Amino acid sequence: MSEHNHNDCCGCGHNHMHDYITLSLDDGTELQCIVLDIFTVDDKDYIALQPIEGEEDGNVFLYRFIQENEDDEPHLLSIEDDDEFEAVADAFEEILDTQEFDEMFDDVIEDFEFDEDEE
Repeated sequence: MSEHNHNDCCGCGHNHMHDYITLSLDDGTELQCIVLDIFTVDDKDYIALQPIEGEEDGNVFLYRFIQENEDDEPHLLSIEDDDEFEAVADAFEEILDTQEFDEMFDDVIEDFEFDEDEE
């Protein structure tokens, strides 16, 4: 990993901030990824990354995330253990399900009109 920055536009058409990380791959190429989330499973931190463009676009990468303090460069470690990876993938899927539910609930509330005269 060589870079961790903020970007004002992710290309989705919305105007919001995203963290991104540039991964240095084994073949020497670099892959710029959006940081989807940093979360904890069994007292260890993990990061979910999604490539911005290229062959891997649409995939999500999960890594062990280590950063001593905000000024230090973060370190990403591959998750080698199948059971650990399964637990991390399940936790990330639960995060996505919760976010989708929250967004769906917010949309329902926004669409529902309250009529103060009907009390």
